[in-house]
Amino acid sequence: MFVASGWSRRAARSISTALQLLDARTTDDAAAQVTVVNLSGVTFMDSSGINALIAAHHAAQSRGGRLRLAAPSPAVCEILGIVGLTEVTPCRPTLLDALAA
Repeated sequence: MFVASGWSRRAARSISTALQLLDARTTDDAAAQVTVVNLSGVTFMDSSGINALIAAHHAAQSRGGRLRLAAPSPAVCEILGIVGLTEVTPCRPTLLDALAA
């Protein structure tokens, strides 16, 4: 299992952080069946963060894995729902829930 954690409000909007997530999910160490992204510190997400999560979902799917989103704020979960990401990667209320799912 690979857990991407430590995102902040500012980091979620940062292209460099989005690229770090994209790099992390393609490393050999990230070849786990489950990738969990802890969004507990994220209060806002723009297209960079959304695109990084969509790319991470596709990468996980292509290797037979899954992406899980943990503890997003209601606003972030709403945004992810609007773009359809929650249809393929449900938002879990806590990190523990995402890890256990």
